Amino acid sequence: MYKINENFLKLPGSYLFSTIAKKVASYSKEHPDKEIIRLGIGDVTQPLAPAIIDALHKAVDEMAHAETFHGYAPDLGYEFLRSAIAKNDYQALGCDIQADEIFVSDGAKCDSGNIQEIFDGSCRIAVCDPVYPVYVDSNVMAGRTGEYDPKTETWSDVIYMPCTKENNFTPELPKEIPDMIYLCFPNNPTGSAITTEELQKWVDYANKVGAVIIYDAAYEAYITEDNVPHSIYQCEGARTCAIELRSFSKNAGFTGVRLGATVVPKDLKCGDVMLHSLWARRHGTKYNGAPYIVQKAGEAVYSEAGKAQIKEQIAYYQKNASTILNGLKEAGYEVSGGVNSPYIWLKTPDGMSSWQFFDFLLENANVVGTPGSGFGPSGEGYFRLTAFGTYENTLAAIKRIKEL
Repeated sequence: MYKINENFLKLPGSYLFSTIAKKVASYSKEHPDKEIIRLGIGDVTQPLAPAIIDALHKAVDEMAHAETFHGYAPDLGYEFLRSAIAKNDYQALGCDIQADEIFVSDGAKCDSGNIQEIFDGSCRIAVCDPVYPVYVDSNVMAGRTGEYDPKTETWSDVIYMPCTKENNFTPELPKEIPDMIYLCFPNNPTGSAITTEELQKWVDYANKVGAVIIYDAAYEAYITEDNVPHSIYQCEGARTCAIELRSFSKNAGFTGVRLGATVVPKDLKCGDVMLHSLWARRHGTKYNGAPYIVQKAGEAVYSEAGKAQIKEQIAYYQKNASTILNGLKEAGYEVSGGVNSPYIWLKTPDGMSSWQFFDFLLENANVVGTPGSGFGPSGEGYFRLTAFGTYENTLAAIKRIKEL
């Protein structure tokens, strides 16, 4: 008789955003006349930029002719895209990252869940709390997290780094020594950012204790302050301790197109073994590459027209973030984030739990957000709203919340 991977049975409940979708669907079925505004999931609403659409059309036309048809993509991704990423996202910042250290994929979520496969099952992970659920859940599936305690909503073998109001929602160096450290800045869900000096401390720490940092930079396009780094490789020594995840979803609207990249420097080694080689082996074995059409669209992101058009889109969402941030402050809420991030993190009022406030907003304002407790125990009593809705819906949502 076959056996299943029982680590999957350890996962409590369903994926956070699946639970939210079910609750909203149930409410909509019971109240079909209600117009619901969704500011929960981090999905974009603006159409792809014209330069990207043009590139998609041209690539589709190429696929119709034998001389320009493309089949399987190279393991690491097409050189034209990897070179564009290296030049614009790294070398322009002074980071020593080369095209052959970049792996193109179908998104940062997949890579953030899969990267743990190249590490031993005994490795201990450290995560911010609250945290993007995929970091923890993928390690649960791998059997790396120990046992779950429903009372504390924590895993026995996970090192939690609380991010609270007292530490400005940025983690402190862990007291226990981890093997893998997950960091996401600008942060999902709290919207907090970290300065270059603060991030340098993490790089120095990781090199000192022999840990690897999995650095999620999916929201770097929303950084507005000069002292906030766009990449961990702006820190000295990061090439020997850090893997960086990049996404085209939030900066260029590729949530439905799917494209991302992971950087694994060749200087990052476990003994004599390059992690670059391990990830290349995993990538080549389990993945056939993002489509040529999509990678050509990704290349257009770095064209002069693409850069200008995407800058306008990011400004659109940043305006939404400011609208939410300032509107909630005017309504008397305690809020943070929304400056270097498309996420606004607010304290639930009147001692409500995160899910109580979710239900309260859904039923009384017909606005959907994300309960903070879904991101970890330190998220209890907090709530996340996103700036990825339309400007009109954002204004309407804040108006409804103010009227509660």
